[in-house]
Amino acid sequence: MAAMPEEGLPVRGSLVLPERELHWRFSRASGPGGQGVNTTDSRVELSFDLAGSPSVPEALRERALGRLANRLVDGVLTVVASEHRSQLRNRDAARDRLATTLRSAMAPDPPKRCPTRPTAGSQRRRLDAKNRRGAIKRLRGRPED
Repeated sequence: MAAMPEEGLPVRGSLVLPERELHWRFSRASGPGGQGVNTTDSRVELSFDLAGSPSVPEALRERALGRLANRLVDGVLTVVASEHRSQLRNRDAARDRLATTLRSAMAPDPPKRCPTRPTAGSQRRRLDAKNRRGAIKRLRGRPED
């Protein structure tokens, strides 16, 4: 029997985080839920060691570490999901949240903006609006004799 290929978390393009690098923790969720809330570990924490992961290319790792610096604890990114009542749905939500966070952190920088000059028409409209506003304010003053 052939071994099943290891399933992972697709992040972007060919980057797939192997399941062995994802660390799960489960705990009891807070909030309403009736009798089940005290017995079910439906809250999910998904952690990924971004700084020490061998599956992330160096360039993407540096970019993500810089952008996620305020969310990392010792190079580890953790996302929490507790909005659903079932642990399975919270697991899916945590996987999606982690992938989305990493995808946006690894996205390339937007292209630089080329500065342009305002058109003659836009400058004229701006000055006309300023003159109209000034005339309105002048009319609010005391009448001149």
